[in-house]
Amino acid sequence: MFKAAILVVALFSALHAEVFSMTLRQAVQTALKQNPDIALARMDEDRARQAVRVARDPFAPKFVVGSGLAYTNGFPMSLEGSAPSIFQANVTQFLFNRPQSYLVAQTRENARTAQIGATSKQEEVVYRTTSLYLDAERAARVGELARKDSDSLQTVLEAVQAQVREGRALPLIEKQANLNLARAREAASDLAADQETAETALAIALGYTAQDRVRATPDDHMPPAVTGAEDEVVEKALHSSKELRRLESQIAAKTLEMRGESAARLPRIDLVAQYSMLSKINNYEQFFQRFQRNNVEVGASFQLPLLAGPGVSAQMAETQIDIHHLRGELNVARNRITTDIQQSFREVKKAETAAEVARLDLDVAREQVSVLLAQMQEGRAALRQVEEARVGENAKWMAFYDAQYNSERARWNLLRLSGDLLASLAPKP
Repeated sequence: MFKAAILVVALFSALHAEVFSMTLRQAVQTALKQNPDIALARMDEDRARQAVRVARDPFAPKFVVGSGLAYTNGFPMSLEGSAPSIFQANVTQFLFNRPQSYLVAQTRENARTAQIGATSKQEEVVYRTTSLYLDAERAARVGELARKDSDSLQTVLEAVQAQVREGRALPLIEKQANLNLARAREAASDLAADQETAETALAIALGYTAQDRVRATPDDHMPPAVTGAEDEVVEKALHSSKELRRLESQIAAKTLEMRGESAARLPRIDLVAQYSMLSKINNYEQFFQRFQRNNVEVGASFQLPLLAGPGVSAQMAETQIDIHHLRGELNVARNRITTDIQQSFREVKKAETAAEVARLDLDVAREQVSVLLAQMQEGRAALRQVEEARVGENAKWMAFYDAQYNSERARWNLLRLSGDLLASLAPKP
């Protein structure tokens, strides 16, 4: 019964699993719309914007109505600070409150930090999507070559078996051919599993389920060349870095926080307004010379802290330490970005050189296959030699694809560091 239930669940999942074929640009566009990390970053950004409204709320007038109606026996005492009344209306509002004003400015800066974080998360997701797409594409290409290897080695095995039956080859050669075929099939199976893993990881990055897969569609998605010299790219990266902008925004927010803590010694002024409709049944006429039914009070409440206590200085010192810490992180981030770009330029150059060498090596292998095909037509080469040469050519193809893959990853990484990745792959108007 338990095994049957597992089988039903597996069949249900398989029926609902989908395979989506996409180009790189389509995958990036889908990730920008559906990636859960981007959705969470946008929620944080919205929450930060709402925090600004909450901080500004005390500066907006509050109008509260109610009643303090009560039975009085003797002197009419106050209820919650007000005399018993049929109807009450109260208005309160901050008029001058520097700590709260700095808090509003701080929450605005925090909202800017959250916005920078959301944009940074988009860039991070775009680069992760690009990397996973390249992984899936490479696995599909190399897996196809591995399957071709298996076919070629199967042909070689059949040719060797025929030679063994005719007595023109030793049984050891047949065993070697069988071993080569088994290794090729094992490699093809491993690469097929790698392709499935890469396509599943890409599907999850695009906001699909773990049962879905996203298959790379071959297209011309070579990254655009990074223009400018190395020093120019470094300067551009430092200017556009979201990490640096985020740290600078956090420093600005902490500075406003320290100013708000310092402003705790300043006076505060609040608007106070109140209206009350009194009732004669509360004995007012017995204890007061003159009774007035409708009463209005409008004024301002002044507070002047004379002794703030040592906590204010301690809070300011603690915030100052946080500012120094953030500035240290800022300097470390600048140095890291500079060295990362310098290293990335070197990696791009090395990868392009390796790709050119792999292309030349592939050209030699293809020419060798062409020569053997011509010789086979003339009767000077056997089918076995041709198939073995094709296996060697497939190996060169694999090396060429790997070199291309490394070159593309290096160039995309350089675009990410320079701040141009999102612009090069984002939807164009």
